[in-house]
Amino acid sequence: MHGTPRRLSDTLFSDIALPAETTALRQRVRSFCEAEMRPIADELNNTPEDVDRFPWQLVRTMADAGLFRIPFAASAGGNGFEFPTLATMVLLEEVAYFSSGAAAALIDVPLILFGHSITSARAPIRDDLLGQLMSGTIIGAFATSEPLSSTDLSPNAIQTIATRVDGGYRLTGTKRWITNSPVAHYMVVLAKLEDGLSLFLVDMSTLGVSVGAPDRKMGNYCQLTADVTFNDVFIPHDHLVGQEGSGLKLALTSLTRGRVGIGACGVGMAQAAFDYAASYMQQRHAFGRPLSALQYWQAKFAEHATEIENARSLYIKAALILDQGKSSVTAISAMAKLAGSRVAVDVARDAIQVCGGYGFVKEVAATGQRYPLEAIYRDSKIGEIYEGANEIQRLLIARSIFEPSNM
Repeated sequence: MHGTPRRLSDTLFSDIALPAETTALRQRVRSFCEAEMRPIADELNNTPEDVDRFPWQLVRTMADAGLFRIPFAASAGGNGFEFPTLATMVLLEEVAYFSSGAAAALIDVPLILFGHSITSARAPIRDDLLGQLMSGTIIGAFATSEPLSSTDLSPNAIQTIATRVDGGYRLTGTKRWITNSPVAHYMVVLAKLEDGLSLFLVDMSTLGVSVGAPDRKMGNYCQLTADVTFNDVFIPHDHLVGQEGSGLKLALTSLTRGRVGIGACGVGMAQAAFDYAASYMQQRHAFGRPLSALQYWQAKFAEHATEIENARSLYIKAALILDQGKSSVTAISAMAKLAGSRVAVDVARDAIQVCGGYGFVKEVAATGQRYPLEAIYRDSKIGEIYEGANEIQRLLIARSIFEPSNM
């Protein structure tokens, strides 16, 4: 296929019902991504995990463009949007269109999971770290999962232990699947303190903090994950996030936003695969006519267009509800995550199928031409797993149907 695929979301989807600040932001972010991410997307998506290849230059470029200020209030140095969660999710969709790994590593984890969590930290530390985060000076990480506990974050399951000592706490335990841990400057850690769970802010240069080599994953290569071990690590008292015992609630609040973000990332990947395949189908001929004239593929991609629209509408609605501060967001956040992650896998799979060898291949050796669908398919699968597996999202939705008093 030759040329850049047409953005079909421009004709199949309309931002007409969204705030003017959101539509303007989408265009600003899209222009940035076209200029700064399209040229390096293949490298981002196909370079195996390597600390030395982490995209620091992209971090600086995004920071200089003000993208890291989008989620935060003007009082903290942010853009001060009326609908900051919605703006952040639109940012994620546009970045994930080119690289889901970059969206996860540079936006979802540091800005949503880490960034939202530290808004509950003590004022001097909070203000200093938010400033550094928005300027691209630091990268943050968020650690809840453990070797024996990921979906289950109950006090009985968490084995990372905090104990009180003079001046603060001592932290011991191991966390697993922690995004950005090989490059992070600070990390928010969920640990068991007596019978409850608390959140702690950890300076990664502290004595006793050990980070393993990056995991080798199926996809999302530039999203580096690794084990993190805390061996009697001292945490100053003012690095407690929120109050003692409030850790699970704070962590789940951030994860709820993160789930909407995963939905937005899924929409971005689905749209990218959809656009590429639709363009290919119009150019590629078989038996004397373009593939786009075959009714089977017409029907299949009509369904996918509808599914992408539904998933986009869900993440937008969930983000707006979060921005309005309503408490009844659990079910729709789960729906947004479920729909967005699922449509990414479904569209990428069918895009590869209709493109045949040009979908399955990463590079044609004879020409040196590179093709994107293989990477999108690899990257899409994790969306159905992390930040709460989709089976858990269905359970949360079911509870809202059958046990509304427990929501």
